[in-house]
Amino acid sequence: MKHKLELIYFKMRALAEAPRLLFHYTGIEYDDVMSWDFYDKDWSEVKPHIPFKQLPMLIVDKKYEICQSLAIMTFIENLADINITDPILNAKANAIMQSAQELFMPLNPTVNFATGEKFIKKRDVMLPFLNSRFEDLDKALKVNDKKFFIYDEPRACDFVTFHHLDLSRLLDPSIIKKFPRLEKFLDDLSSIERVKSYLDNRPKLIDVSVEPKLVINGTQHPTGVKKT
Repeated sequence: MKHKLELIYFKMRALAEAPRLLFHYTGIEYDDVMSWDFYDKDWSEVKPHIPFKQLPMLIVDKKYEICQSLAIMTFIENLADINITDPILNAKANAIMQSAQELFMPLNPTVNFATGEKFIKKRDVMLPFLNSRFEDLDKALKVNDKKFFIYDEPRACDFVTFHHLDLSRLLDPSIIKKFPRLEKFLDDLSSIERVKSYLDNRPKLIDVSVEPKLVINGTQHPTGVKKT
């Protein structure tokens, strides 16, 4: 059964990115909609009235609201019939996904919004944590001895991890270079045809640490939750 799917988010490369990657990998059609276009209101007016007061939100068939990015990832995986049925492997995948998601703060806000001395300070403070978590993920890949964390084909946990590792290269490109296995993971995932097509054509995040912007359809927009 084909569903009408609308992914609601803002102008930033953050929690909606893994769902976008998984949608493109699985070939499932969806609409990518900015919050102000979907709700026709400023985010400050919308926020108090939606579940958990945050986005992204996946609207299914104009009726059902699926919030929280990891829940959205699980939904897409089930919809594409690529969910992991083995309970042990499924638990392992969930552990990887949750561990990678813990990289969100403060990595994503810093890359998308911090500038100048604030950017430098935030980057320097988080480097020990990033190095430690990257080391954990690196070990998990090596122990599994597969191309990705569970199989030789990616699953939701791989796309969540990919997003945060990929974003770290905009914070400090030298971090990931300490972990050749993670670099290979990024290369393997980004070389998949549908994933590569998305990465090549997605809005580019520019001027990180100076004045972050997303280039959408050739126009530069400051990152944020307001319409421009």
